[in-house]
Amino acid sequence: MDRNEILNIEATFLGTGTSQGVPVVACNCEVCSSNDQRDKRLRSSLLVKVGNINLVIDAGPDFRQQMLKEQVGSLRAILLTHEHVDHIFGLDDIRSYNWIQKNPMEIYAEKRVQEAIRRIFNYVFADYQYPGIPKMHLKPVDGSTFFIDKIQITPIRCYHHKLPVFGYRIGDLTYITDTNSIPDEEMKKIRGSKILIINALRKEPHVSHFCLEEALHVIEKVKPEKAYLTHASHTFGKHADIEKELPDNVFMGYDGLKLTL
Repeated sequence: MDRNEILNIEATFLGTGTSQGVPVVACNCEVCSSNDQRDKRLRSSLLVKVGNINLVIDAGPDFRQQMLKEQVGSLRAILLTHEHVDHIFGLDDIRSYNWIQKNPMEIYAEKRVQEAIRRIFNYVFADYQYPGIPKMHLKPVDGSTFFIDKIQITPIRCYHHKLPVFGYRIGDLTYITDTNSIPDEEMKKIRGSKILIINALRKEPHVSHFCLEEALHVIEKVKPEKAYLTHASHTFGKHADIEKELPDNVFMGYDGLKLTL
């Protein structure tokens, strides 16, 4: 399916928080204590619906809660950006989809991430298949464009400090998280996106994530119609306060926000 053929995409922010989520355990700061539901941030993840096909980017520890909240009754595949806990530790909960859909879940990830999954979820790949374990079909991502059914997906090579990670472009939607560097050659893949979702951890610089100024710099280069910030720390501030400081075409993402294009 050519990008121009993808007519209907709906994206839902399943989570917009960092590895700790917001509120953070045992923290009483004004963000963690906020009554604004937009300041309640589960671990970062995105649901992308193309026609009647559901895809999820990253399945962290809140995966079960996120699927229940959005009533995701079917799931075609999961795309992984990298192997950190807040992006893969919900994979055991694909068992319900295994049972309902009668097949293994396709998990798209690069070789290093697959190796981590095999190590962490060793019981899934053991010679003895314990009854009821999650069934995974690991599918390779190597940087080349690939298809899930007729949906074209373009991986974007980014860097999370020194760790290579993948962002993904689906049609005119690009999703980048846990990144503080994007090579120029990869930026070319992002340009032309109508919607760019990009991580912005906080206002101050960070060793492995874009800060607000850096994220806005990428957005200015890409020039999407709209951009949304995700993977926000409690140190970033309250949703309502941050939005007052953003350019007209840039918005704070929040859990449950739905986008259509």
